[in-house]
Amino acid sequence: MPQLTLSRKIFLALAALLIVLLISFAGLSIIALQRGLGSYVAEIEIRRMDWLAQLVLKNYVAHGDWKNLRDNDDAWQRLQMGRFANVLDSAAANGEERRLPPWYEYRAMHAAPPDGVADGSPPPLPAIPPMPPSAQLDLLPRRAPGFPGMPPPWVFPDPRGMHDAIYQRLAVLDASGARVVGADMDLANAARMPIRHNKSVVGYLALAPLQGLESEADRAFIARQSGVIVLTGLCGLGFALVLSWLLARRWFKPIDELTQAAQDVARGRLSTRVAVQGTDELALLGKTFNDMAQRLDTVEATRRAWLADAAHELRTPLAAMRAEIEALQDGVRTFDERTALRLHRQVIRLGQLVDDLRSSMREPQSDLLTATVFPLSLLKEALDHTRDRFAKRGVKVDREAVDRIDSFSQPTVDGDAHRLHQVFMNLLENTLAYTDEGGTLRIDVTVEGAWTGNCLTLLFDDSAPGVPESELPRLFDRLFRGESSRSREHGGSGLGLSICRATLEAHGGTIDASASPLGGLRVTLTLPLATPQ
Repeated sequence: MPQLTLSRKIFLALAALLIVLLISFAGLSIIALQRGLGSYVAEIEIRRMDWLAQLVLKNYVAHGDWKNLRDNDDAWQRLQMGRFANVLDSAAANGEERRLPPWYEYRAMHAAPPDGVADGSPPPLPAIPPMPPSAQLDLLPRRAPGFPGMPPPWVFPDPRGMHDAIYQRLAVLDASGARVVGADMDLANAARMPIRHNKSVVGYLALAPLQGLESEADRAFIARQSGVIVLTGLCGLGFALVLSWLLARRWFKPIDELTQAAQDVARGRLSTRVAVQGTDELALLGKTFNDMAQRLDTVEATRRAWLADAAHELRTPLAAMRAEIEALQDGVRTFDERTALRLHRQVIRLGQLVDDLRSSMREPQSDLLTATVFPLSLLKEALDHTRDRFAKRGVKVDREAVDRIDSFSQPTVDGDAHRLHQVFMNLLENTLAYTDEGGTLRIDVTVEGAWTGNCLTLLFDDSAPGVPESELPRLFDRLFRGESSRSREHGGSGLGLSICRATLEAHGGTIDASASPLGGLRVTLTLPLATPQ
C-alpha cells in the first residue's frame, strides 16, 4: 500500500471537498429546474392570456369595481367563453331561445349547483359587453359539416374540464392581491399579469404553475437539462481533480526538497542547501533552513578547527618534554637543574593549557560566586601584580584614571571577585604578550549613573602592533590567534580573551575589541553596577 504522504492527504481532502460540492451543485440545480419549470411555463402562458385580461378589464369598467365578479363563477365562466358568450347574448336579444350548446349543458348537469340554486339547472348568465373577434380566444371547435349543432362532449370535450387545463389554474385578484374569483392557489408562486385602468393597476390575472411534470415533453426536457448539468459537473470535477493534483505537487515540492535536505544534513552533509523561490511561508521556511544549515556548517568547521588547535597546543609542550626525555635516555644530556627547570616549565605550560581549556568549555554561571566586589580595586591589584613585568618590557602603563576614580567613587558590582580578577589578568597578559617593547597601555574608566546606564566602562588601549580589522570579530573565539601580530614563541594558548568574554557575559556585562587610537588594540569592557541598598 503506498504511503499516505501529506501531499496525497491534501489532494484527497481537496478531491473529497470538490466531489461533495459538485454533487450538491448538480442535485440542487436539477431540483431547482424541476421546481422552477412550472413557474417559468406559467409566466409564458399568462402572457398569452391578454385577451382574457381585456375581458376582465371591460367587466371591471362596466361595473366600476369587482363586486359583480367576486365569487361569481358563472360570470367568470362567461368571460372564459369569450366570443361564444356574445352569440348567446345576441340570440336572447332577438327573441330566440337562449340555449347552451350540448357540451356546456352536459357539463352544467354534472357539475355541482352553485349556492342558492336547488334544482341544479345552470343559472342565467349575466350579459357582458361584446368584444371584437380579434381580442378573443376561439375556445370551441369550428362547426363541422354534417353536424346541425355543436358536437357532443365525448367528441370534443370541454377544454376547461381537463385536469391540466389552464382554466383550472386561473384566477382574478384585486389591486391588493386578494382573490376575486377563480381557482384557489398559492399566490406567492403564481404568475401575474397586471390589469391596468387609466395607468393604475386595478387587479391581476393570476395563473398557478403546473403541479408535477405530467407530459412526456416535460419529462424529456427535464431529462435533457439534467444530463447537461451532470455532464458539466463531471467535466468540472475532472478539471478540478487535475488542477488539485498539480497544485498539491507544486505546493509540496519545496517541502519534499526540505525533507531530503534535512536528511542530508542529518547524514553529515552540512553543505546542503535548498533552492528558495518566492516570498511566501514556504520560501521563508527554505531561507530559515539554509541559515540553520549555514550555522551548523560554521559550528562544525569551528569545532574541527578548535580540536585541531587544541591538539596542536597540547602537542607543543608534550613534544618539548618528549625531546628532553629522549635526550636524557640517549645520554645526550645529563639530568641537572637546568633540565629539570625546562621540564617543569613545560609541565606548567601544559597544566595551564588544560586549565584554560576547562575554563573555556564550562558554563560560566555554574561556579559563579556572587558577592559585592570592587572592580577597580581588583584591577589595581592586577596592575600591581604585573608592574615589574611591564617595566621589564619597557611598556608604560597609564593608570591615572583608575587611581583617580577609585579614590573617591569606589563603584561596586555583584559578581565573583576571583573570576573578575582573572579577566583583568588575562587582559594585561594579552598586552604584555603582544605589545612591542617601549609601547604604552592606557586604561580609562567611566562610571555612568542610573540616568545614563548605571554601568562601569573600562577601556584598555595599547600601542602597536594592531590587529587586522578582518580578525577583530574572531579575537574572542577559542584558540584563535592572529599570526600577523602574534608569535607562538611569546603567545599564550589563545583562550584568554574567550574566557574573558564568557566571564563578563555571566556577570551581565559585555566585551568588545576595536582599533586603538594608540595604534594597537582597544578592548572595551562594561559591567552593570550593583543596585544601592
